[in-house]
Amino acid sequence: MKQVIKIPESPDIVSAKENSLKFDDYSVLQHSFQGKEEKGMMYMENHALLFVLEGHSTLSLGEDQYEVGKNEMTLLRKATGVLYERHGNLENNGKYCEMMFSISEDMISTFLATTEKIIPKGTNGKIRTGVHRMSECLITFTDSLRVYFDDSQGVYSGQLRLKMTEMLYHLGIGNDGLFQELLQLRKPVQKEIQHIVEQYYTSSISMEDLASLSGRSISSFKRDFKAIYNMAPAAWIRKKRLDKAREMLESTQLPVAEICFSLGFENISHFSRIFKEYHGQAPTFYRTSL
Repeated sequence: MKQVIKIPESPDIVSAKENSLKFDDYSVLQHSFQGKEEKGMMYMENHALLFVLEGHSTLSLGEDQYEVGKNEMTLLRKATGVLYERHGNLENNGKYCEMMFSISEDMISTFLATTEKIIPKGTNGKIRTGVHRMSECLITFTDSLRVYFDDSQGVYSGQLRLKMTEMLYHLGIGNDGLFQELLQLRKPVQKEIQHIVEQYYTSSISMEDLASLSGRSISSFKRDFKAIYNMAPAAWIRKKRLDKAREMLESTQLPVAEICFSLGFENISHFSRIFKEYHGQAPTFYRTSL
């Protein structure tokens, strides 16, 4: 659950704490803070199950938006960019707490191959699209993990594998809706390159991350991209940003610096130089011509 890119968090946060447990290629993350809210963006390199234990979280995935409240959970698929707003529980001194479990296709396949057939008891509570209520067993399960975070150095990989197996049992028996979503992870998904680059070309995102978001290796991404656009990804992104910059300069009163940073450029002087090379005039020429 590596956060490849994370927007700086809100200055209103009083304190934040993040602990992790790792085994093999998997991890379990516990994140908590005492304050008003946190905002940011994360790109999912692995599938992950998110459990909100205190407070609530607003997640934006493209055009979809989910509200995940206390003792609710959702599945975040890999190769997805997620905007988040975490809100502390004002009735509990602004406390927020979540746990996030990385999930792989191999983990699901191994679980299904080595366990008896699970007979679900049905979904616990009302289902909203993408959001599921945690069963009492899952609430107890997450509570049982807190002691592991207090002494992560003394935890063995075998213990964590058993805990992951326990979690999958709880999902299969008491939260059939989310368990069925997990089963679908075994089907590989490749996203359209056009959709990915149009959505993220203004972000400070690496080519490797764009490839991951599209469900491709870096070499496959570059090859497929060139077949579509007849140019390399880096050149296309630069052209797209500079065309958008001129459009914003001509149609808005936003400061040049704000336009520069909003389009993923990190240095104003660099932006001004390549803008003039591309358009033949400095950015201020288009601003003063309004």
